Amino acid sequence: MEEIAARFPYWFIGLLLAIGLYGMIGKRSLVKKLIGLNIFQSSIILFFVASGLKHGASVPILQHEHHPIAQDYLNPLPHVLMLTAIVVSVAVTGVALSFLVKIHHEFKNEDEETILEQLG
Repeated sequence: MEEIAARFPYWFIGLLLAIGLYGMIGKRSLVKKLIGLNIFQSSIILFFVASGLKHGASVPILQHEHHPIAQDYLNPLPHVLMLTAIVVSVAVTGVALSFLVKIHHEFKNEDEETILEQLG
């Protein structure tokens, strides 16, 4: 039963990944595609954070005079890298939203196929 509980985050992440991929590929609205992209990015970030977790581990800060072995430490690198990924995700979302505003003012529509028809 513990193995199923330990794998639950990965099932949830897989579900989020599938929802985000469907939103990016299966939808026609550019706003919905952007929401799908954000869900996809969030699932990737959750994957790296979940893979960096270790039960019974502590932060790599020496406390008192206790020197545990290296296996008792939690690796902070995936979490730090995901902070950077969150900042990049917010920046990408902001730029994409500004493009969507410009596209809406230009074409009066957010539907991908309608915009492609007007262009060609």
